[in-house]
Amino acid sequence: MDAAAAEMADRVRALLMSEPGLEEKRMFGTRAFLLDGRILVGVRAGAVLLVRVTPERGTTLLTEPGVAVAVMGAKSMGPSWLDVAPTVLDDDEALMFWIDAARESAAA
Repeated sequence: MDAAAAEMADRVRALLMSEPGLEEKRMFGTRAFLLDGRILVGVRAGAVLLVRVTPERGTTLLTEPGVAVAVMGAKSMGPSWLDVAPTVLDDDEALMFWIDAARESAAA
């Protein structure tokens, strides 16, 4: 994990530390944060935030600046896995928006 990703993981961890059922694991080259065993968000190289949402929500969120469908290896992951650029995650409010989007989708 590069320095930028480690810093982003620290930010995510600080925002989620009081979340019951939260688990942190290294998976698929990502520092993943799981809620009740399901990936909520992950931090990828370069401090890119991987966000898991429903396909419907993902389609809507793809219109936001700095957001793209996640690609793992040569495979596009579809609209339920989004990469969010660190340039649009400059403060905790912006980061929390994406964490909340993942939480809402996990609850659905």
